[in-house]
Amino acid sequence: MTLGLGSISAHRLLRRLLHISPPLSLAGLYAGFILLGGLCFKLPGAMLGELSWSDAFFTAASAVTVTGLSVVDAGTQFNLLGEAVLLVLIQLGGLGLMTFAVLVLAALKVPVGLTGQIYLSEELNQSSMHRLMRLVKRIFQVVLVCELAGAALLATSFVPMLGLGRGLWVSLFHAVSAFNNAGFSTFSDGLVPLAADPIINIVIPALFIVGGVGYVVIDDVIRNRRWGRFSLHTKIMLSGSTILIFWGWGAFAALEWHNPGTLGQFDGAPLRLMVAWFQGVTPRTAGFNTVEMAEMHDSTALMVISLMLIGAGPTSTAGGIKVTTFVVMCLATVAFFQRRTQLNAFGRSIGLHEVLKVMALTAISVIVVFVGVFLLAATQEGHFLDVSFEVASAFGTVGLSRGFTGELTDPGRAVIVAIMFIGRVGPLTLGYFLATRSVPRVRYPEGRIHLG
Repeated sequence: MTLGLGSISAHRLLRRLLHISPPLSLAGLYAGFILLGGLCFKLPGAMLGELSWSDAFFTAASAVTVTGLSVVDAGTQFNLLGEAVLLVLIQLGGLGLMTFAVLVLAALKVPVGLTGQIYLSEELNQSSMHRLMRLVKRIFQVVLVCELAGAALLATSFVPMLGLGRGLWVSLFHAVSAFNNAGFSTFSDGLVPLAADPIINIVIPALFIVGGVGYVVIDDVIRNRRWGRFSLHTKIMLSGSTILIFWGWGAFAALEWHNPGTLGQFDGAPLRLMVAWFQGVTPRTAGFNTVEMAEMHDSTALMVISLMLIGAGPTSTAGGIKVTTFVVMCLATVAFFQRRTQLNAFGRSIGLHEVLKVMALTAISVIVVFVGVFLLAATQEGHFLDVSFEVASAFGTVGLSRGFTGELTDPGRAVIVAIMFIGRVGPLTLGYFLATRSVPRVRYPEGRIHLG
């Protein structure tokens, strides 16, 4: 009788575990890989020096969430095995763990199954099942082509500097890190010493811009190839991204042109514009920098924070509230002041459900950021702007820092890890709850409230 009860209890537990919502299960999967990555960093041959448990799990969390914030110097602490572990975690986190699993199963010719397709549709934010496998195939093609091409181009700079073997490895590492918007570098000073290198200023931004627009957009552009045939999502993403890219570039150049700590140290307008280009596009979740962030003016830091919070595209390697969310929020604001009840863009209407989703995503993101700033300020001593910059960078999974990451205490690290995790997997879980519909059984008379 006892065995029977035990078997029934185990069966019920297993059934409950299998009925956990896909977004929550994916969040658990990310947490599991962070734990596994932290354990891998503690392997005897992975590090050149001693790495604490706190350092190991923080680095693993930053890699899996493709953030790039680091409490250790990858250039001096990691050996080849440690760099390889870091590279794998970045690739897993950037691709999406379910996407990577489906690619492996497809290579082994193992059917994914209905449950796997449901989980994958949640991770890629797709409602149509029949498009999933085609999109996954496209993702594999884009990732392979972009990362290998990026590595080949970067090798023209790194191989002469580091030699053939090391140069090729460093080129591949930076190509993967850039495409996945991770921001990790094998150099102690990051890309700061290479600020004037044209290859770095062209290839690295090209990789993280393509990686940040989203796999759905890339698939749409490759298939249709004409603006008139693009979906509304693709048009909003491409238009919004272009505006934000030029805004970031121009604003950074204007604000930092004469700052001797940033652009002012470079001779000539062409070189300053090139460095400003790199720093203007990197805040939208890339995390690389070619000038010291701590040397920026406060006004520039606030501008960078705004770009980090916006982020890049859905179903991409990037974080933030996403460009589409920001654009729809702006369109809704304009429609309100114009007394319009219909929201339109590019000859298509945007439904009320989408507007409500944008409001919810924005509100929750603001709450998460404010709570994060409060908790980090309560647990850390530091300048308020540095604290805010760190939290925005973590939430947007960007990785830029004003030198504050290395000063984090264990409670501060826990706060940043939690925010990085929410920034990466939070929209998945939030999307599940937003997709849950309830039909009201009772209708109440309309009331009036005063707003604004």
